[in-house]
Amino acid sequence: MTKGAPLDRDFFARSVHEVARDLIGATLLVDGVGGSIVEVEAYHPDDPASHGFRGRTARNASMFGPPGHAYVYRSYGVHWCLNLVCEEEGTAAAVLLRALEPTEGIGRMRVRRRTDDPRLLCSGPGRLCEALAVTREHDGLALDRAPFELRAGARSVDVATAPRIGITRATELPWRYVLAGSRFLSRAAPRE
Repeated sequence: MTKGAPLDRDFFARSVHEVARDLIGATLLVDGVGGSIVEVEAYHPDDPASHGFRGRTARNASMFGPPGHAYVYRSYGVHWCLNLVCEEEGTAAAVLLRALEPTEGIGRMRVRRRTDDPRLLCSGPGRLCEALAVTREHDGLALDRAPFELRAGARSVDVATAPRIGITRATELPWRYVLAGSRFLSRAAPRE
């Protein structure tokens, strides 16, 4: 696999929407397992669907941390979800990783996910975390150090936007960014 330049913390120290768009096509590996990012969602501090909207808590403290760190939380007490913290420290802006196209460590993903279907390995934030063995232990860790490896993707990819999934507030905002035409999305994006 051809690898692009490493994404450092400065990459994340800008608008959550710029970061979300630029993450499409980037490579994420956790302990050597992962693939190409094909779907993300942006969450901004003024967004009523954001965990940081009502302020800092013990659960969401990492979301307020410095850019370029992980914010990991458990969704509905069932699935882990991996977010990448953006913007200035204290702003609570993050990008939720929703889907990867698996390319590295596929055998380990299959064992962890108990499936051979490549489209079901990392399509959805819970599946993605299970496939990459991401847990609360990763919360607050720097994204430019082991166990994480993040590298830039191709300079130009076809990125589509759509409403976010699985939320009840601010559902109309087109803050879901996807690789157009990818078969690895958690849910197909509406055609524009």
